[in-house]
Amino acid sequence: MPSTAATNAPLSLRLRPRRLEDYAGQDAIVGPGTLLRQSIEDDTLSSAIFWGPPGCGKTTLAEIIANVTKAEFAKVSAVTATVGDVRKVIAAARERKIAYGRRTIMLLDEVHRFNKAQQDTLLPAVEDGSIVLIGTTTENPYFEVNSALISRSRVFQLKGLTEEALGRILQRALTDTEAGLGNTHVSLDAAAREHLLSMAAGDARSLLNGLEMAVLAVKPDKTGNRRITLKEAEEAMQRRALVYDMKGEAHYDVASAFIKSLRGSDPQAAIYWLAVMIYGGEDPKFIARRMVIFASEDVGNADPMGLVVATAAFQAVERIGLPEARINLAQAVTYLATAPKSNASYRAIEQALKDVGSGMVASPPKHIRNAPHPGMKEHGYGQGYKYPHNYPGHVVDQDYLPAAVRDKKYYEPSGQGQEADIKSRMDPSKCDKINESAQTGDGEDE
Repeated sequence: MPSTAATNAPLSLRLRPRRLEDYAGQDAIVGPGTLLRQSIEDDTLSSAIFWGPPGCGKTTLAEIIANVTKAEFAKVSAVTATVGDVRKVIAAARERKIAYGRRTIMLLDEVHRFNKAQQDTLLPAVEDGSIVLIGTTTENPYFEVNSALISRSRVFQLKGLTEEALGRILQRALTDTEAGLGNTHVSLDAAAREHLLSMAAGDARSLLNGLEMAVLAVKPDKTGNRRITLKEAEEAMQRRALVYDMKGEAHYDVASAFIKSLRGSDPQAAIYWLAVMIYGGEDPKFIARRMVIFASEDVGNADPMGLVVATAAFQAVERIGLPEARINLAQAVTYLATAPKSNASYRAIEQALKDVGSGMVASPPKHIRNAPHPGMKEHGYGQGYKYPHNYPGHVVDQDYLPAAVRDKKYYEPSGQGQEADIKSRMDPSKCDKINESAQTGDGEDE
């Protein structure tokens, strides 16, 4: 039976599994037959970094290793520990290794909280095998952990838990009579269950904390049963249920409204639909990808910076993640919504692909073909090519298209934003006349 202290501990702490068999999720890295699983079971684990979002099981996995290993296990939190604390662990590990030949596994929780100088104190001990380091971090270790430490460790990326894995954890919480709520007689309405799983967003700790708060807030009925409805689930998770099915119709409807608001240059609506998607648990990378596409499809060369901003937002989402990345997404949304619009580039490639697909394919004119061998020029390859930089304005009138499509106009600038300048530069009437006296050069053949 759990001790009083254990009984009074939060549900999320009491339910931490002690065996790999009870560990939910992360089958890709710790499932049967995986390298990590084998090294844990064989007690041959080498230094590793467990990287993943909050509540995905990083620390839990490290503590399972502590339970099954024959090595000494020392846990240090980078939030509260000092370099002196780490040095004491390393010194004891070296003495233990010399005296008894016994390994020491050191868990450094939140390793990214140590600065680079503090992390450096670990290097010699990891290098000479005095300790096997397990570092856990919610931040990208390739940015937050010393490269020297990364090179001496194996990085394992854990993902946010799926609703299936969270469902197994929830069921265990409701039925476990020792560590869970099995003796509390809790009944969970289907809507409440769905809300808890959805709002947990892959975080087992958030799920269990929400469940426990809901249970404590509900008084038992005459039969001793505590019924958790959607209302209690919403209050416990501090978020209202949102009708947003990430795999269903709402997903596509909201995404469509989002893009159409951007296209319609309405930043208020675009921000609103962004908030709906974020609140509903939409994958932020999906949102960012749609904006990268939009930046070229609907903004285009009217404001070329739109693509730069959208791509930067996508990279920020990948490197930072929610909740902070909501700010990066909002910046990109407001920029794209208020940018001048043009779909000229999109229409250009669509028409060109249509022509090529219909068979309008021909060889390039001979004067712009590659002529790597002098003998090829005798057959007209490269002959008559006018090197644009030898002409006023660095522009010269010559054919670049095959005869079949010579009169086609694929890219026609809209005149919006920066495309007004592009349109002016492309106007044949404004091009400099060819300087007949200028030297015609072969230039650089690519």
